[in-house]
Amino acid sequence: MPATTPVSPGPPAGGLRLPGSSGASIVAVFGSSAGRPGEPAYEAARECGRLLAAAGYTIATGGYGGTMEAASRGAAEAGGRVIGVTAPAAFPGRPGANPWVQVEVPAGTITERIHRMLSGSAACIALDGSIGTLTELVMAWNLAFVADLAGAPARPVLAVGPTWAAVVGYLAAATRSDPSGVTLVPDVAAAVAEVKRRVPPMPARPTRLPRE
Repeated sequence: MPATTPVSPGPPAGGLRLPGSSGASIVAVFGSSAGRPGEPAYEAARECGRLLAAAGYTIATGGYGGTMEAASRGAAEAGGRVIGVTAPAAFPGRPGANPWVQVEVPAGTITERIHRMLSGSAACIALDGSIGTLTELVMAWNLAFVADLAGAPARPVLAVGPTWAAVVGYLAAATRSDPSGVTLVPDVAAAVAEVKRRVPPMPARPTRLPRE
């Protein structure tokens, strides 16, 4: 397993360097802290990480266990680079990043953690999850909506599986929101294929995430 390199979080409003990767090569993968090896959700997340790494992307996950660990593991096993954006103050009972993370980036709060993952990535994939993954998906969806209002290119937002298809459909209808900011896909293979189509990976180089 790779050794984890901690990165100083710096001030919340400051930039954040993610060593070894171009920002356009980073894909954020949102998932749950639940899931064990051999379970369908875990193995799907592991396959997602493997496919992304094989395609040349760096992945950024929430850094902890469950499907976050599975995606990290799949990418690391395929020779990819794995960044874990953790939130130690929010989760004091968790021991730190999972052993497949190579670069740990501690964030001060959960919202800062999500902001950093989205600001530093070219696309994001939401796997099966609970309220935390829902929060991440909705934030990504809102950023895509705001980008469209500004006439700017929106980051691809992929949501995997029937749960998110139902949730996005319900929220779009209930709030009269445009669902087109989220691309619904049936499985992780389709999600990675869509990322490759819309955001081809770029050669790795150091990058600095944009300021808030």
